[in-house]
Amino acid sequence: MSGLFVIGSFTYELYAQQTGNYKSVDVESQTRGRDSDGKVVIADYKPFETRLIDNFKDYQPKDVKLGRYGGDLTRSTKATGFFYTHNDNGRWFIVDPDGYYNFHIAVNSINTGKSARNKKAFAEKFSSKENWIGKTTALLIQNGFNGSGSWSDTEAIVAANTRAKKPLVYTINLNFMGSYGDKRGGTYQVPGHKAYPKNTIFVFDPKFEAHCEDEAKKLLRYKGDPNLLGYFSDNEMPLHLQYLEGYLSMEDKKDPGYLAATKWIAEKGINKEQITDAHREEFLALAASRYFSIVRKAIKKYDPNHLYLGCRFYASEKNIARFMETAGKYLDIVSINYYGVWTPNKQQLHNWGKWTKKPFIVTEFYTKGEDSGLGNTSGAGWIVRTQADRGKAYQNFCLGLLESKNCVGWHWFKYQDNDPTLVGAEPSNVDANKGIVDNHYQVYTPLLKLMKQLNEQRYQLINYFDKVNELKK
Repeated sequence: MSGLFVIGSFTYELYAQQTGNYKSVDVESQTRGRDSDGKVVIADYKPFETRLIDNFKDYQPKDVKLGRYGGDLTRSTKATGFFYTHNDNGRWFIVDPDGYYNFHIAVNSINTGKSARNKKAFAEKFSSKENWIGKTTALLIQNGFNGSGSWSDTEAIVAANTRAKKPLVYTINLNFMGSYGDKRGGTYQVPGHKAYPKNTIFVFDPKFEAHCEDEAKKLLRYKGDPNLLGYFSDNEMPLHLQYLEGYLSMEDKKDPGYLAATKWIAEKGINKEQITDAHREEFLALAASRYFSIVRKAIKKYDPNHLYLGCRFYASEKNIARFMETAGKYLDIVSINYYGVWTPNKQQLHNWGKWTKKPFIVTEFYTKGEDSGLGNTSGAGWIVRTQADRGKAYQNFCLGLLESKNCVGWHWFKYQDNDPTLVGAEPSNVDANKGIVDNHYQVYTPLLKLMKQLNEQRYQLINYFDKVNELKK
């Protein structure tokens, strides 16, 4: 759950310029960021070129028969009873437990609202948790989603899956570093995630590995569930180029991170003034290797059946080649919270696959609508005028992801709007129109209509883009 970002300028090569068979439309959006004093800055509306399925002149929609997990019944390979990844001629897919090629489209925070009006609306509309999750699962599947993302009610979903013909594929958020930091001391809350001393994690602490071992024992309860896609080990940790200086600046000279960094530069024969970006990248890769290796070992020891989905990269780390190469050695799928772009950057998506040699899932993105009546001052998503514009932004963004042969899914953030009346809300989730339902559990129909159109065509669109790209060669 990321905070606000300064939105830079972004240009991309239009599909029309590549093939001549596409007519673009404009959707007006605001950008949000912070100035040098940390004050929120709201930019004026400006038009962004936007792609919609209906504007591809040579694309013919076609129904695709789907399996119980939302997989493509026309394409299959070996079934193992659990999800795994598979590369078919350069295009990555998830393979579902029945062996069908699968593309994972989920919604985050499938949970009941906590405010007084949320609870009142819940009682009037659903009356019970069982009724709510049953109707919510049906709503999602009817609109082309096949999974749940982070911060969802896992217990309710697991229980509902035992009764459903089409289970909702779920993911689990673990908190290895975050829970260790809470126990150790030193972490604190910032908008969207926990923060750490000197913007570094406790990966060099000798007790961290034993902590991960203890935490991973809890995964035994999920080991045999075919409906589980996999695990996130943490959320939005600081992973950046200034790690070396961060550890070296620790006030406590007995801190394991300080000791590790001091030893490292001594072995390199340099002092702090001689540190270069090459040194910074090498040390960041060292810290990353330690974190990912410890976490993967713990997860796979107690649950070798499910995928390790990473820790939801959100900042500059996803553009550092050496870091991403290191992460790719340990992750099954790379998870990225992707904000700040109207249309995914093709080179960036290509680099993620090239560097990690693994597929990726975008695990957070969203757009807020001015017509919701909410203030929309919190959060990182774009602001558009209407719910229909939210749907157009969704199609444009997801079409860019489907073009990438490295993408195997995405998670929309999130199920329900923020409620400004909720006391003590997490700072990045105060008053924003992020949901597919409002605070009274009413569906945003114009948004879902356009989501459904794209979601149901995901396999046909993959085939279409792959054929177009083949013709370009």
